[in-house]
Amino acid sequence: MNASPDVSRQVIPRLGVNIDHVATVRNARGGDLPDPVRAAKLAISAGADGITAHLREDRRHIRDGDIARLIASISKPLNFEMAVTDEMVAIALMTKPHAACLVPEKRSERTTEGGLDVVGGYGVVQPAAERLKQAGIRVSLFIEPDPAALSAAVRMGAPVVELHTGAWCEAITQGHGDEAQRHFNRLQEAAETGAKQGLEIHVGHGLDFSTAEIISTFPSVMELNIGHFLIGESIFCGLEQAIAGMRAAIKRGAAKRAG
Repeated sequence: MNASPDVSRQVIPRLGVNIDHVATVRNARGGDLPDPVRAAKLAISAGADGITAHLREDRRHIRDGDIARLIASISKPLNFEMAVTDEMVAIALMTKPHAACLVPEKRSERTTEGGLDVVGGYGVVQPAAERLKQAGIRVSLFIEPDPAALSAAVRMGAPVVELHTGAWCEAITQGHGDEAQRHFNRLQEAAETGAKQGLEIHVGHGLDFSTAEIISTFPSVMELNIGHFLIGESIFCGLEQAIAGMRAAIKRGAAKRAG
């Protein structure tokens, strides 16, 4: 009988849990509940390796006070998602989160659409990234799985990129098999290329149990950041069970890395 893969000797990707949409529910009614900081603590106790929160310009979900309370209260790293604006850079420099993930942002979008333009917007992104880096904040760039974007990230000295998985996940959901395969191939190639260039590879956007398991098979993927699916799933089974299910999916994917 063949022995099963020894997962204990493999690198199992970290799970970052985005708690934005707990704040979305709170803000829909007003008041203080449900509390995203309580959700962050529960996520950590359930096995999250870090917490992600996006402070948008319009404050549609996470608020400034949430960021301050998260930094003061949680026992795991905070990944502060932020637009590349003077306001957000100033907030990051003041609050000093563990990491800052630079993302594109438009008021009209329901959620982040596509990756940050680090090629055309290099002259804007690079100075912001450098200011954060000099303050001791780990900089991550949320980008498309594109060779030019990877090269720009390397040039500006960003240690981490988060590859946008949304197009791949959406193609799967819509049943567009050929399109999904093209996006998958791009992600696989970008993850491998970026790792060879010295970048730490994270992935995120639109992932569920199935797609998280698949992308966790990539040897270079070190972290998955997942929010909307986990918060939605928690309505039916609770946040702890949703996170346990996601960690199990990631672990299954990691076990397949060695074949």
